[in-house]
Amino acid sequence: MNFFQAIIIAIVEGLTEFLPVSSTGHMIITTSLMGISSEEFTKLFTVVIQLGAIFGVVVYYWKRFINLKDFNFYIKLFVGIIPIIIFGFLFKKKVDLLLERVDIVAWSLLLGGVFLLFIDRLFKAETVDSQEKITWKDAFIVGLFQCIALIPGVSRAAATMTGGVYRKFNKAMAAEFSFFLAVPTMFAATVKDLWDFKKAGFTMTPYEIQLLVIGNLVAFVVAILTLRFAMSYIVKHGFKTFGIYRIIIGAAILIMLSSGIHLDLI
Repeated sequence: MNFFQAIIIAIVEGLTEFLPVSSTGHMIITTSLMGISSEEFTKLFTVVIQLGAIFGVVVYYWKRFINLKDFNFYIKLFVGIIPIIIFGFLFKKKVDLLLERVDIVAWSLLLGGVFLLFIDRLFKAETVDSQEKITWKDAFIVGLFQCIALIPGVSRAAATMTGGVYRKFNKAMAAEFSFFLAVPTMFAATVKDLWDFKKAGFTMTPYEIQLLVIGNLVAFVVAILTLRFAMSYIVKHGFKTFGIYRIIIGAAILIMLSSGIHLDLI
């Protein structure tokens, strides 16, 4: 991986992390196009730079995150990540094997896109319109939905927002809680992947460390710029546009793969 590739991947991460289109899926497609998806450092890079994007949430919502008097907020985030910790631990090896499967990403994008076309019609009863109304049970159930996103291409944001709408959150609260839940989730994922990388006997060169630093900085800046758009667009327009986009991308990739076209074009 070179600096140019690292910056491109980081931009993709920052643009897609908070939209229901799957940042992981888009990074897998991007690294496949670059011909570097199978490299061990690439797999680590695509997880670790998500931390930069997620830190954008902490900065953007800094008043919420430094409100140490609201312990209930932190408890709900802890309850929300319990399912992904359990499922991630149990199925991590199987999930890692899917990270090079562009076909899995394509099918996930396509099928998830079809679902997003109808989600606004399925859940219309919006009674949870503030963070205070979110219960521990709500947080846990949204966390269960988040586990679906272990499948590359599903989208963590789409899964958690769907969970929120299912629990009768309005769109603003579904989006916000999805953003908040991403912070401890991606922090835990980053620590786990760094540990596994080291445990497997891999080491990072000073150059690779520089790539991680640059990648996180770029993802952070782009994510900050994307957050406001993500929130306002979802609240005003719902999920249908993202569903159409996912269907187009997923179908295009499947057509390419079925035609024998390889994605490592760059």
